[in-house]
Amino acid sequence: MRTTLSYMKWPFIVTAAGLALAAFIGWEYTGTASGVMSFFLIAAVLAVLEISLSFDNSIVNAQKLKTMTPEWQHRFLTWGIVIAVFGMRVVFPLLIVVVAASLSPWDAVVLAATQPERYSDIISDAHLPIAAFGGSFLMLVALRYFFDQGKDVDWIRVIEEGLRKVGSVRGTEVGFVLICMLIVIHFLPADKEHTFIIAAIWGVVTYLLVDALGHVLDKWGGKSSDGDLAKAGLGGFLYLEVLDASFSFDGVIGAFALTQNLFLIAIGLGIGAMYVRSMTVMLVERGTLAQFRYLEHGAFWSIFTLSIIMFVQTLYHIPEVITGLLGAVFIGVAFANSLARRRRHPDEDSAHLH
Repeated sequence: MRTTLSYMKWPFIVTAAGLALAAFIGWEYTGTASGVMSFFLIAAVLAVLEISLSFDNSIVNAQKLKTMTPEWQHRFLTWGIVIAVFGMRVVFPLLIVVVAASLSPWDAVVLAATQPERYSDIISDAHLPIAAFGGSFLMLVALRYFFDQGKDVDWIRVIEEGLRKVGSVRGTEVGFVLICMLIVIHFLPADKEHTFIIAAIWGVVTYLLVDALGHVLDKWGGKSSDGDLAKAGLGGFLYLEVLDASFSFDGVIGAFALTQNLFLIAIGLGIGAMYVRSMTVMLVERGTLAQFRYLEHGAFWSIFTLSIIMFVQTLYHIPEVITGLLGAVFIGVAFANSLARRRRHPDEDSAHLH
């Protein structure tokens, strides 16, 4: 079996290259040793921020990947990292500015390079629809897990058993999200209500479309041909990419609190994304989710908490450190409880846990 360090080979290489590039950019922008050190440290902090905010993402990715063929696992972990790093950490912030400021893509790049403060202001102004979209999408992801009638293991038993009973009614998760939307709208200023509603509804619609596409492709898929398997794997691939995008919203927006330099943000968050992907591979290959009974539960509670925070962020600013700490607490406690369970039941067959 591969060692933990072997999984981190590429993240370490990317970290070294990324931090060196950040230092070079610091020299180009400032021409001083203090500027070099500042850019170097900001890139390192951004990488840690991305890892802390996205560890639950790696657990959910692993849960989905274990049901996919090795070919599609490989595609997600190769093509997916390109989409995650370049698409969500570079193209996505540029597209926000392109749409919000009615600029061409090249003008948006020039604005990011020459007027980072203005660029940051445009990104901040777009925070409300981004938080609304991400909040509704991630809330549905979490609720679908807790409402799953096939789920036979509970961590926080009283709550999770109740959620599963409620989830037996079709469409309950969508109704729950709509109620949360109505609560937020009640507190929003009138001039922001329309923007919030449209973005949040698109989050719901996107989730339902991706989920439906996955079901259709899975239905078409089978073991009769490579084409069928490709269709089935494509559904899971698309789901994971949209999920990764939703997770990355918080990190991208939070990064602008540390720096307005788009290129530095891309480097720092890109380094973090590499560690998240490597942790995903390790979880899948080592079967860690089966070994630790409640780890998935902690990840989905973390996702549910993140979705609520994203909704609340449309009303109040919540520091990203709080988001990261809450997610870490859920996963840490779930991990500790899983270890305790293994000590009490060392012979338990974890292969059938869900």
